[in-house]
Amino acid sequence: MSDRVTVLVTGAGGPAGVAIIRSLLRRGDVRVVAADMDAYASGLYLVPAADRALVPAGLAPGFADAVLELCRREDVDVLFPTVDVELPVAARRADDLAAQGVRLASPSLDTLLVCLDKYALAQRCAGVVTVPRTDLLSPAAAEGRSFPVIVKPRSGAGSRGISLVSTPAELAARGADNAWLVQDHLPGEEYSVDLIAGMDGSVIAAVPRSRLRVDSGVSVAGRTLADRELQDTAAAVARAIGLTTVANIQLKRTADGTPALLEVNPRFSGAMPLTVASGVDMPSLTLDLVLGRPVPAHVPFREVAMVRYLEDVFLDPAEIIAVPGGELGDAVAAGAGAG
Repeated sequence: MSDRVTVLVTGAGGPAGVAIIRSLLRRGDVRVVAADMDAYASGLYLVPAADRALVPAGLAPGFADAVLELCRREDVDVLFPTVDVELPVAARRADDLAAQGVRLASPSLDTLLVCLDKYALAQRCAGVVTVPRTDLLSPAAAEGRSFPVIVKPRSGAGSRGISLVSTPAELAARGADNAWLVQDHLPGEEYSVDLIAGMDGSVIAAVPRSRLRVDSGVSVAGRTLADRELQDTAAAVARAIGLTTVANIQLKRTADGTPALLEVNPRFSGAMPLTVASGVDMPSLTLDLVLGRPVPAHVPFREVAMVRYLEDVFLDPAEIIAVPGGELGDAVAAGAGAG
């Protein structure tokens, strides 16, 4: 491995992908290859034309093989997957990636599977931290409960599919479905904690933040908070799930003010720029972690607020990645934009 490292970031068009790309480009010792399923993904155009690539969607059968081929062709040292559905796919091919000399900047497969199954996560963390009562959806889930309650998908990112159910009759009308959960509704404020853990599981930094305004599940206004109780709760969750590298831990206070676990996103958050601005550059630290380089045992942060806006990227029309025949698969096979 040369002093200059090549990193592949998938999901380059998402907020997390853009944050990672910008962080790593600031280092000066990293070449970033940006990949996305969408030729109009903004993150693609933060890197030179030769370092852009199209790949299939994370759930598409050809995603893993396309990423492996891209890693081989571009001599990638580290892969940063940023989309929920990509994470377990990449983790299941960790041995194949390692055989090509590629290190994976994401948690272990076991950690991913626990976090992406919100029922398994609640079971894993119950007794470690406060967890709202969580049952599989059925009429019996109403027994002994105060209403309203939250009904949400057992898996899935963001706030998609979440609803507030006001009465036992309304809950009973939904029937029984193990793909859905019933969870106590907590009245307190919600927080996100970006947390980075070493390869031995030791917590390097836990940065709580309040989400002052949220759009499509992503914080567009927020601030970091020096709150030891939130930090300690997030750290306990991280240890319970065996976290290495980075996760976003969502907490909400109960009626008596105790932080309770809602869910864990086992990836970089969409509001990562706020955490970076607070003094904890998690993408850069994660790169050093997975490369086996020394990192501080603890990284402090400062309180800072953020508001966000759309930013334009202007380029020559000829730079927009063409999709031959309009078929994404053709573009991947041809290595479009990868150089």
